Amino acid sequence: MYDVVKTYNRVSDDLIERYKVIDESASISECLTINGAVTHEIRPIWPGTRLVGRALTVKVRPGDNLILHKAVSMVKKNDVLVVSCDGYMESGGMWGGMMSLGARSNGGVGMIIDGCVRDTMLMKEIEFWVWAKGTNIKGSTKVTPGKINNPMMFCNVLVNPGDLVFADNDSVVFVPCDLAEKVLEMTLGREEDEAKIAEASRKDGSYVFNTKFKEKYEALGLKEEPD
Repeated sequence: MYDVVKTYNRVSDDLIERYKVIDESASISECLTINGAVTHEIRPIWPGTRLVGRALTVKVRPGDNLILHKAVSMVKKNDVLVVSCDGYMESGGMWGGMMSLGARSNGGVGMIIDGCVRDTMLMKEIEFWVWAKGTNIKGSTKVTPGKINNPMMFCNVLVNPGDLVFADNDSVVFVPCDLAEKVLEMTLGREEDEAKIAEASRKDGSYVFNTKFKEKYEALGLKEEPD
């Protein structure tokens, strides 16, 4: 396989648009038969933001962002850079404002990184949304190689280039390209059911325990004080 790959399967722009009606990343995660949710350390730099796009994977050496600059030049509409630097957090200069501007100008919608970033005010200004472990202003080198659009493990998730990326205030979830259509259908059904439950709860205070969980609870054989 090439170190820098340009041809791969990818979710369509149409499917990305259809995922935008989904309310929560958790709904998608619950409909996957494999783990698609990243570990808890990955948080939105600006709370309340969300994005939907396709993965452009980048594997970099900790503290060196040369290959990231190459990746920015390859960004296309609806791309989300997914960057693994082995969790290294002592170089926010791995990704900053000028790189965000370059990616945004090429049609990119955001970035997910298992390290740190800087220049967060510019990211907010241009609406280039980023999820990371934190912020750090220290610089980076530009001397070591890396890989672009190769499959990689990212925060306990196997991510392939072209996979669907959904990120919100809670987390980031990846959906394999070949499962994205089916998972969308399941997620829409799940959120429709939850909307009905929520409506009933607001109306009469009912809760799902009696209809969904009471039988399992009783099977535990716990001693409960009588009313």
